[in-house]
Amino acid sequence: MPTESPTPRQPLGGGGHPLDWLDVQEKRRVEAGLRRRLRPREAEAGGLDLAGNDYLGLSRHERVVEATVHAVRTWGGGSTGSRLVTGSTTLHAELEDELAAHMGAEAALVFSSGYLANLGVITGLVGKGDLVVSDAINHASIVDACRLSRSRVAITPHRDVAAVARVLAERAEERALVVVDAVFSVDGDIAPLAELAAVTRRYGATLLVDEAHGLGVVGAGGRGAVHAAGLAGADDVVLTATLSKALGSQGGAVLGPRRVVEHLVDAARPFIFDTGLAPACAAAALAALRILAAEPYLAEAVRANARALATGARESGLRVTEPEGAVVSVLIGEPQVAFDTAARCAEAGVRVGCFRPPSVPDGISRLRLAARADLTPADLTRALSVLRFATS
Repeated sequence: MPTESPTPRQPLGGGGHPLDWLDVQEKRRVEAGLRRRLRPREAEAGGLDLAGNDYLGLSRHERVVEATVHAVRTWGGGSTGSRLVTGSTTLHAELEDELAAHMGAEAALVFSSGYLANLGVITGLVGKGDLVVSDAINHASIVDACRLSRSRVAITPHRDVAAVARVLAERAEERALVVVDAVFSVDGDIAPLAELAAVTRRYGATLLVDEAHGLGVVGAGGRGAVHAAGLAGADDVVLTATLSKALGSQGGAVLGPRRVVEHLVDAARPFIFDTGLAPACAAAALAALRILAAEPYLAEAVRANARALATGARESGLRVTEPEGAVVSVLIGEPQVAFDTAARCAEAGVRVGCFRPPSVPDGISRLRLAARADLTPADLTRALSVLRFATS
């Protein structure tokens, strides 16, 4: 018996191209002041950079550049494969050992980005039938990893330890993971790590701390917020870090108990199936880490410059968060106003970050100033002068 051919599906909305909805979305973004555009910079862009995350000013340091060039000449342009095939080099092993030693962890595992490190460790430690407790303003990489883990996710108010305790106490799941940024990337405040560690231990959970903005900035010698809280080496605390901020390179890492690292080698899909970090990036991060170890005062220099920026901005009548790391957040309000203010700063020779929805909630768009260890008093004076001009 002959079968009938299926009736072709008709486009919804009376016809048109199936991607026409993208034009509608773009129009809405433009009207809301939320359209983003790529703006390639020159190698020598000039001006004062307070937008990037090169907190220690090491991305162009002579020893970092030399190490990078030497690695390219030795290993070539890429790692040639995943870490489990050909993508692990002696540089990766050295970096993992020295990074773990610097942050007081038993072991470390390098990923090709901090984003993938968070994705790998969260999906590697919890899954369906488990619980993840996440701070309301955790980084997007944590948010995405929580969703992809297929665990039940409980979002708790920012820095609310009591709320974390309630969720853990009332849970039905056997396994639970509490995830928090060490230093929050937008406001620059630090998580209450000692209190969170006490709560997770009381209720048999594991604490995962993202040190992306803590490494190289917070604590003695820039060993991070976990080390500063007296939790380094704890057998129930796991860390992630990025190599693309204070270490001026690219990549990420998971640090913690050796059995966690060994488990991730077998279970973390972003580690198993991703091409390994390029040897040149591993060499750059390793060189930067050695500079930090030899010059531990760099971390305090970052924090001092952040405090100077915040104090000067506040004296100019601006609403500024109190920095605990390198990040100084200047509250503006509406997204278009924040964008225009950042553009005026750039025109005057000072680049600052501009955070608008969805990076931050509606109504609290802001400028984000990233302090660096190598800022001079003249740089600080110039930055504050331009900021006053752009916000007047």
